[in-house]
Amino acid sequence: MNIVYWIAAGLLALFYLYAGALKITRSPDRLRPMMAWVDRVPLPAVRTLGVLEILGAFGLILPPLTGLAPWLAMAAAIGFVLLQLGAIPVHLTGEDQRVALNITLLLVAAVTIWLATIWA
Repeated sequence: MNIVYWIAAGLLALFYLYAGALKITRSPDRLRPMMAWVDRVPLPAVRTLGVLEILGAFGLILPPLTGLAPWLAMAAAIGFVLLQLGAIPVHLTGEDQRVALNITLLLVAAVTIWLATIWA
C-alpha cells in the first residue's frame, strides 16, 4: 500500500503543482484556452486556488516523507476532494461542461485519503 500511496500522491502532486503554478503566473487570457471558467471567477480567487493547490501538493508529499505531522497528507487529500466537489458544479454551469478530469481527480484524491491512513 505504501507504493500505491506514493504513486497516487505523486501523480496528484504533479498535477496540482502544475495547475497551481499556471493559476498563479498566467494572465486570464493565457488561462482561458484550458480553463474556460476563469472569466466567471475573480482573478484573486483564481490566484488563491493556485496557492492552495501548490500547498496541497506539498502536503501530500512532505509530511509522509519527513515523518513530521503525517496526518497532513490526509488533510491535503481531503482538501483536494473538496476542491473537486466545488469544481464540478462550476464546470457544469459554464460553457465548458467537461468534468471527466475533475471526476478522475476526485476519485484519485479519495483513494489517496484511504491510503494516507498508513501515516495518520
